[in-house]
Amino acid sequence: MSHSEYRIESNRPLSGRFGGVPPLAPDRPLLVGSRALAVALAAKSFRTESGQEIRVVYVPTGEVLFCKLEDGPADT
Repeated sequence: MSHSEYRIESNRPLSGRFGGVPPLAPDRPLLVGSRALAVALAAKSFRTESGQEIRVVYVPTGEVLFCKLEDGPADT
């Protein structure tokens, strides 16, 4: 098992609720060693625009383990 087997990536810039985690940019994914941590970080990330997609990818196989899509605010 390598040190960073999970990649968190997004098609648009992201910021997180966690102070120590750097903002993600489409050209700069975040590599994480734990599946649980990668999914938790992705699930709790802020999207700065609608149309955002954030994914957790298992690096050795390229399998997408988690995907979160933002369609924009709901009309009320």
